[in-house]
Amino acid sequence: MGNAAADIPHIPVLITPLIAACSPIGGLWLDGTFGAGGYARALLDAGADKLIGVDRDPLALKMAAPLVAHYGDRLELVQGVFSKLDDYAADLDGVVLDLGVSSMQLDQADRGFSFMKDGPLDMRMSQQGLSAADLVNDASESDLADILYLYGEERASRRIARAIIKARTLEPVNTTLQLAGIIEKCLPRSKPGQAHPATRSFQAIRIAVNDEYGELIAGLEAAERALKPGGHLAVVTFHSIEDRMVKRFFQARSDSGGRGSRHGPVTEITTPQFTLKNRKAIGPDKAELAENPRSRSAKLRVAVRTDAAPGKTDRKAIGMPHLKGDH
Repeated sequence: MGNAAADIPHIPVLITPLIAACSPIGGLWLDGTFGAGGYARALLDAGADKLIGVDRDPLALKMAAPLVAHYGDRLELVQGVFSKLDDYAADLDGVVLDLGVSSMQLDQADRGFSFMKDGPLDMRMSQQGLSAADLVNDASESDLADILYLYGEERASRRIARAIIKARTLEPVNTTLQLAGIIEKCLPRSKPGQAHPATRSFQAIRIAVNDEYGELIAGLEAAERALKPGGHLAVVTFHSIEDRMVKRFFQARSDSGGRGSRHGPVTEITTPQFTLKNRKAIGPDKAELAENPRSRSAKLRVAVRTDAAPGKTDRKAIGMPHLKGDH
């Protein structure tokens, strides 16, 4: 495809059902995970008067210059985190959060997100703060095991953590292929069609480095504060822990019979803050799966804001993984 690929817009996952669930699209929207701008482009083309694109990655905003030139003052970009989205806007008609990792980040070896190419073990979306190498080389064996198990659902977490500790006594683990090689030796060789053995561990470390679960809960709460009555909150998730958290948040806020775990309510509700567009998550249809295999694990949940006051969230009851050192 050559350089022409740069002109082809990123295909946003589940955008057709998202637009359908939120129609008619209009007013002021905020895309809290701007990435390559696929959702922003689709929402502006569908009728949004203005969209605020938020991303913690400065490179994403830099690469959006052609979109800004195309849409003019209808598109405003903010470098920041979606947990603070209510600092950037109020009275929103819609908020969209796509929780998948940007292919732009995965494709750049020097960002350290992927085990498919060698690069520095970084994984920082904001390019600031502690890196994956810092975590892998400094965390205790028990903390590493907990991160791999709780954040990545990796059943061999203790074996992998032990192998990382052993390897780093010989030399620092500073590259992606170094870490991937350590993990591969701990697990059976993957069969054709199966995920790479390092997939869950890399996911877990990336989530820990970027505090993605904490960001998610805070982002849902911020969206609740920023949306006007009748505004839509649309969230696309790519793995079970994130989807569980979004599902329980929506259940608790809509008073739809899901108040978190049996041990206690997620929040005390008098008047629901949201009404659900669909009780079940929306997945890709056959056409989208054929066009974009990445959508296979994606789930979309959409809710509409009421005029009730924002609530509070019990992070444990909502299913957020809890590390021993967390408060």
